[in-house]
Formats: sequence, structure tokens, C-alpha cells
Amino acid sequence: MKQEELKDKLTRYKDMVYRIAYTYLHSTADAEDISQETFLKLYLREQPFPDAESEKAWLIRVTLNACCNLKKSFWQRQRSEMPEQMPDSMTSASVEESKLYHAVFSLPEKYRVVILLYYYEDYSVREISAITGRKESTIQTQLERGRKKLKKQLEQQGGFYYGEKHISEHDGAYQNVRSL
Repeated sequence: MKQEELKDKLTRYKDMVYRIAYTYLHSTADAEDISQETFLKLYLREQPFPDAESEKAWLIRVTLNACCNLKKSFWQRQRSEMPEQMPDSMTSASVEESKLYHAVFSLPEKYRVVILLYYYEDYSVREISAITGRKESTIQTQLERGRKKLKKQLEQQGGFYYGEKHISEHDGAYQNVRSL
């Protein structure tokens, strides 16, 4: 692979790879290491991809595998660190989106990953199933449960605007924003 080609792929996929690694590991240093490892594997790969979607799916799979391997490692199991704050580059522009993103990151891993792939990376249930190696019905169940957990968590935080609906703990129901 030529350097220009690698630079183009780095520019296109670096945020996605980093976001997935950070979602799994909750550590900027580990996410950076996994990102570097993933792009090194891409650089060393000799076979070309048939299309951009195959390449993107391969990068996600390699990232997920590297994260799982790191979590299983002796080093990872033996260390303990102070929790990190989410880096500023990961936060969204608006307060509502930032609340939502933080809420997604606080979900258990199995829900967090499928929600990230479905909503942030625009993969279908079938594609997520192929990437993660789980059944489609499992992915659908995890998406549904993850949504419910997000809703409950956002309601407990004092409300959240989503589209034209307002989720609030005070009334326990949706209200039209226009009526507020």
C-alpha cells in the first residue's frame, strides 16, 4: 500500500476506529494503541478490498478483535486506573447530543457497541450481526434493551430533548416541545 493511499484511509477511518476502541476500553491511551495497531494491520495487508464497505467492516472487526484481546490480556486484568473523562474531541457540539453520547458510553458493553454501530456508524442489524458474530435476534434484543436503558437513564438525568419530544422525569411521559 502506498503512503498516499494510507493517509487517505487514515483520514477517512481514524475517528471511527478510535471511537470503537474507546467505547470498548474507556481509555484514551489504549484506544490510541488499538487504533495504531489496526492501521498497521491495514498497511501490512496485501489483499485489496473489493469495495469501501468491505474495508470498513474489516477495520471494525480488526478493532473489535484487538480490543477483546487487550481486555483478555494479563496486563489489562491486573491494572487499575482512575476513571478518565471523555476527551473533548469525543463530545458533540450541542448539550443534548453530549448528554446522549455520555449516556451511550455509560451503557454496558454489549448494548454500547451495538448502539454505536447502529446509530453512529449506520450499520444494519444484519451487518452488525456479521461484524460481531452474534445472531440477528440477539442484536435486535440488545438494541431494544439499550434504547430502554438510555431512555430511563436520560429521564433520571432530568429530561432530554429528542427531535420534537421531551423526555422528563417530572411528568414521566413525552410532551411536545412546542407546548412547553
